[in-house]
Amino acid sequence: MLKHFIGLQWKSFFRSATFKTEIWFKILMALGALYFIVVFLGMGVGAYFIIEDMEIGDPLRVVNQFMIYYLAFDLVFRYMLQKMPVTNIKPLLYLPIHKNKVVNFSLGKTIISFFNIAHAFFFVPFSIVLLIEGYPPAQVIGWHLALMAIFYCNNFINVMVNNQNTVFYILAALFIVAGASQYYQWFDITAYTRSIFDFFYDMPWTAIVPWGILVGLYYGAFAYFKKHMYLDGGLAKKQTEAKTENLEWLNRFGNLGTFLKNDIKLIKRNKRSRSAVIAGAFFIFYGLLFFTGALEVYDGPFWKIFAGIFVTGGFLFSFGQYVPSWDSSYYPLMMSQNIKYREYLSSKWYLVIIATIISTILATFYIYFGWEAYAAVLVGAIYNIGINSYLVLWGGAYVKTPIDLTSNKKAFGDKQAFNAKTLLLTLPKLVLPIGIYAIGHFLINPMAGYIFVAVFGILGFAFKNKVFTMIEGIYKKEKYKTLQAYKQK
Repeated sequence: MLKHFIGLQWKSFFRSATFKTEIWFKILMALGALYFIVVFLGMGVGAYFIIEDMEIGDPLRVVNQFMIYYLAFDLVFRYMLQKMPVTNIKPLLYLPIHKNKVVNFSLGKTIISFFNIAHAFFFVPFSIVLLIEGYPPAQVIGWHLALMAIFYCNNFINVMVNNQNTVFYILAALFIVAGASQYYQWFDITAYTRSIFDFFYDMPWTAIVPWGILVGLYYGAFAYFKKHMYLDGGLAKKQTEAKTENLEWLNRFGNLGTFLKNDIKLIKRNKRSRSAVIAGAFFIFYGLLFFTGALEVYDGPFWKIFAGIFVTGGFLFSFGQYVPSWDSSYYPLMMSQNIKYREYLSSKWYLVIIATIISTILATFYIYFGWEAYAAVLVGAIYNIGINSYLVLWGGAYVKTPIDLTSNKKAFGDKQAFNAKTLLLTLPKLVLPIGIYAIGHFLINPMAGYIFVAVFGILGFAFKNKVFTMIEGIYKKEKYKTLQAYKQK
């Protein structure tokens, strides 16, 4: 039966109407995976010696001390990015196939997920270095096996709580509070959690505990999915009571206000759009990798402007790049009405602009790391408003991906979102501001580089009407292709 399921997945891939797009998407994913593999391998080999050179303690104990944050980040990262175990279950329910086999196959797909395998590229070389440096083999192996079990526990926890937003928000809030408390020296959670991971090393036989928990979580996930495998139950679309919101203060903007109302309600009421907002909020803290000097590889001058683009453009990239896919469920109805594309696109543009301004205000804390850090943030915001805001709308005309607003199943993995045109439009978003900055940086000084990028963004804002006319024409040209794409499920 396993061979049969694999055969169905294989045929589904090759017989798909978007087969060529999927090939390119898989190639891009493979290149991204190779990049992270190299990074993890480098960290795994070098972590021991870096910690040793810093003279902050036994490298193994230091890793154990901060392991709780590694696991917390892993869980959050999985929630935002990892696809859930999805198989074409509905057609299988009509066939004489035992439910246990379907569920086991679906859960088994998550076991070989890159989110699980990636950790091995750090911990296997790190463990080998520990053995080379004279650590007892039995204790290192016991510690390593315990950690692998814990990461797989994260996998099945994510499977079960993926549809439980409240649980995720509570856990994320607790770890954020714990991190802030440790930073300001109010409370150090690592003083208590470190002993747990040390225990796995000091008494390697205790590795059986997380493996026992892992078995329990697997059967918990198995029972959960089997319970919901009914057409009139777990697989049916949820019906919820509608709640009206007037948002009357937007009426003053006419038709533009109507579109803004729809977007605000869409974000508040749907899981997928809320996840995009959460992802955008996390981008605000992305600059900590570049402005704190924590990673030597990011000390170059160009990385600051790169960070500024991402810090202020989180919502722009996570939400804006899927315009008009957010409206795919009722896009055909919209196109049958007397609606002007200019007003529709303007509402999306104002939404990402407001989010960019809010992100810039929230990122004010980067002043703590020096004027240059916040200058990069401000300049990144100006460029996002003046240039990138147009580019995401332009690219959206080619992203013909219908979105299921009630699910995160494909939150960051839509295959049709990747094609040659959208990839080419990605280059100006990231490469162009770095190139503009480099001209000013090398010809004059770093401040001139920031000024050049800011002026470029201001010029883009000045030509807003002409740019919108061009984008409107593109949307009209792609209109019927988009409508056809949204009909495919």
